[in-house]
Amino acid sequence: MDDPIRSLRRRAHVTQSALADAAQTSQPTIAAYEAGRKSPTLDTLRRLAASVDLQASVTFQPPMTREERRSLALHEAIAERLASDPSGGIERARRNLRRMREGPARNSPFLREWRVLLDRPVQDLIPLLLDPSPWARELRHVTPFAGMLTAAERASVYRDFSEGERRR
Repeated sequence: MDDPIRSLRRRAHVTQSALADAAQTSQPTIAAYEAGRKSPTLDTLRRLAASVDLQASVTFQPPMTREERRSLALHEAIAERLASDPSGGIERARRNLRRMREGPARNSPFLREWRVLLDRPVQDLIPLLLDPSPWARELRHVTPFAGMLTAAERASVYRDFSEGERRR
């Protein structure tokens, strides 16, 4: 979930193979980094980022809580759905946001932020859904993307998340 190589690939919109080709390494190496079987050095992270015209930077922030990690896992699935149906996903989010703004949290700064964000291109919105930063964590607490996944899809995400947490 918060793997830097996977985050880099998603930000660059590339596959493991494409990142490996750009960085002149192998796809199994990229897969090993993402699976946690290998740990890239900071220099390697910088080189991989540069290979797809991005810059790596180091930030220090509090670790995500279990709830925040679970929310991120759910939003990974939402991001995939949004990528496959951008207009339908954005329209659903806008409808949800209108309803949320009629409720008790109507003055929430996060709801105002979502209103602005939903006007941005989907390719700018998806990295936000996958962002582990404290700001993005707070935004996900009031997500307008309810209903993007079926109950079965949510249950599958939660099951996979729980299995991953047991392996931690």
